[in-house]
Amino acid sequence: MRVLVHINDANIWRTALTKRLPNAEIVTSEGDSDTPADYLAAWKPPSTLLEKQTQLKGIINLGAGVDALLSNPALPKNVPIVKLRDAGMGPLIADYVRFGVLYFQRDFDRYFAQQTNARWHEFPLIDKADWPVGVLGLGAIGAHVAQALAADGFPVHGWSRSPKSLEGVSCHHGDDGLSQLLGKVQTLVTLLPNTPSTRGIINAETLSQLPEGASLINPGRGALIDEQALLDALGQDRSSGRLRGALLDAFDEEPLPASNPLWSHPRVRITPHMAGPTPVRDAADQVAELIKAMENGDSLETVDPHAGY
Repeated sequence: MRVLVHINDANIWRTALTKRLPNAEIVTSEGDSDTPADYLAAWKPPSTLLEKQTQLKGIINLGAGVDALLSNPALPKNVPIVKLRDAGMGPLIADYVRFGVLYFQRDFDRYFAQQTNARWHEFPLIDKADWPVGVLGLGAIGAHVAQALAADGFPVHGWSRSPKSLEGVSCHHGDDGLSQLLGKVQTLVTLLPNTPSTRGIINAETLSQLPEGASLINPGRGALIDEQALLDALGQDRSSGRLRGALLDAFDEEPLPASNPLWSHPRVRITPHMAGPTPVRDAADQVAELIKAMENGDSLETVDPHAGY
């Protein structure tokens, strides 16, 4: 059995998978991408690599988002695709979201702004119990984040397309449920997959349903956000706009071009898609198990290319 790995630090992955699959030949795209492999474990593989791989039994997407893979014109048809389900990313993204929620709930955005003018002014404390948070997307990672925030003492509202139930989280679903959630929360967190039905879901209409002074955190997919609508909601400066601020980790175009106005907006904080890096140790365990299951013909939850996840 031959497994081809394509990702940054591929040799680290090769070592990890070799320990877990001792009877397999593990190669990297830097070393040998021409010889046909049985399985491809990859993150955003180029078309040139996929075109050479004509005998694949399965593809393992080394991340939660599959939109880049599904949009690749060279993606082979009828090859099952499986993706990592959390694999250690949940706690990392939960930490990122915690930081973002506290950044606004504890007024750190306002204190940092005051520093530029050497202004000393303390804002009244708002209790966590009075700071409801909304989490859009209740998959493995979204559910982890929602329950982590609830355990921290925040009232949490979660939204998904179909009904779900999570302990400690008020769950909403469907169009009516989304409107109900938006009207209740001080901070909105987007953790939905990038699909035709979610693309641009954060737009002028949905942003207008948030309470005045609400904030946005996006550690998920960049395509979820209409950037112009977000800029309009933020206003021109700190004294205008109905949205308080945004912490953004993912963008429709990455790297984010230097000319993008989000870089210089005083109410926006930008990170370079680092909220949920894939921990090699935990992920390699899952990749090895997925490959074994596919090799044995076991039933697996595969990606639906039409649904986008």
